[in-house]
Amino acid sequence: MFFEYPQLLWLLAVPVLLAGLYIFREVTGRRPHLRVPSVAQWRSGGSGRLAALVHHLPALLRLAALSLIIVAMARPRSSSEMEKIDTEGIDIVLAMDVSTSMLARDFTPDRLSAAKDIAIEFIAQRPSDRIGIVVFAGESYTQCPLTTDRATLINLMKEVQTGLIDDGTAIGNGLATAVARLKDSDAKSRVVILLTDGVNNRGEIAPPTAADIAATYGIRVYTIGVGANGTAPYPVMTPWGVEIQDVQVEIDEDLLGQIASTTGGRYFRATDNTKLAEIYAEINKMEKARTTIDSFPVYKELFTPYALAALVLLLLEVLIRFLVKRLP
Repeated sequence: MFFEYPQLLWLLAVPVLLAGLYIFREVTGRRPHLRVPSVAQWRSGGSGRLAALVHHLPALLRLAALSLIIVAMARPRSSSEMEKIDTEGIDIVLAMDVSTSMLARDFTPDRLSAAKDIAIEFIAQRPSDRIGIVVFAGESYTQCPLTTDRATLINLMKEVQTGLIDDGTAIGNGLATAVARLKDSDAKSRVVILLTDGVNNRGEIAPPTAADIAATYGIRVYTIGVGANGTAPYPVMTPWGVEIQDVQVEIDEDLLGQIASTTGGRYFRATDNTKLAEIYAEINKMEKARTTIDSFPVYKELFTPYALAALVLLLLEVLIRFLVKRLP
């Protein structure tokens, strides 16, 4: 604790002087008296001490209240060091392939479910960023625009599924839609994380063209190829029901690498859940928001207890003077 106006504490000499003056007056001054037929009733020791206490108590309370008022006027305060953290957020769009090939079970339980779960973990680790979701198959659309509402974002990510749009893999369309969501952003860093498990075979926009557009707007694209090496178990509908068959994994890694290179990003290959989680963790480290930490003191005013205590003492003096002793 410290005082904002410590020089006012010199005024504490005033109640000390008043206390001395009061004592001098009580000792040397002429005391008022009352003649009565007998003083026997006043000679009780207990009654005498109580009467003396009641006699001096108002003055003591007044001096204590004055001292507390002076302390309050000196403005006692306390301070603690606080830190203010300013973050410069990043705008990120997660462009996710939802073609039926994402149902392959070389991931647990399948590619799409694993991608959604790991993306949700990534979202939870980026509290300062705006994040959006774009999904694509034979076409593309925005599942969630850029937002900082984590609850809504996670719920919409959970609702991503196959079969809602024409099947196929329109990588160019998916990337172009993601770029459209970011092109008007004023964030210092704008990023697309494009995840697919196939070869571009649909769409009106060629992937290299979409990459050039992204580069023009300064949007960095990280591409992720999802799928085991060789073959992957895939659920196939047969006359006897759904059977799991091994199908060839086809990922256009050259194209995904070209997209990443054109935009200043990187290409990653995920062959299982663990590897995919590691990729998202690596991207999370590379795309860190700029953080500025400013330290500043935070002050707390402490005069209120002193002022309230002074008020209570003054009220007690009034009660004692006028309700108990009724001194003139």
